[in-house]
Order: sequence, then structure tokens, then C-alpha cells
Amino acid sequence: MKQLLIVAHAPSENMQALVSALTEGAQDSEIDDVTVVVAEALKTTPKQVLACDGIILFTSENLAYMSGGMKDFNSLCTFSL
Repeated sequence: MKQLLIVAHAPSENMQALVSALTEGAQDSEIDDVTVVVAEALKTTPKQVLACDGIILFTSENLAYMSGGMKDFNSLCTFSL
């Protein structure tokens, strides 16, 4: 069984709705042998990243760059791995 990790920083209701739609699509009944794990960017651990087979990073765009929460996630993983 493969594991897909969705790391999301979705601070608004609209962004949370998009994460829900993404999760629903990833769990479609036509997709076999994939477990989907959704984690908040600020609460995701390096252990979760190492355990997954695929990763989707989901964040809002702020002034043509990723959100602060996603930058913190990237820093955590870079220094922990």
C-alpha cells in the first residue's frame, strides 16, 4: 500500500474547501492501494514525510510566494532530515 501525504496550509474557509476537494479526489474509489494522509503544515513531522511515497504541498500564494506556514514546514524538514 502506497501512502500519499498532503501537507496543507489553509488558513481560510475557501482554502480548506480546496483541501477537502483535493483529499476527496485523492481518495476516489478508482484509485487502488493508496492511503491518503492530510497534515497541517505547522504540525507535520519529518517522520511523516519519510513514511510517505508521494507528497502534495498545498498553500496559498502571498505576494508571489508560498505562505509562512509552508516556509516553516520546509525549514523543519530541511534541518531534520
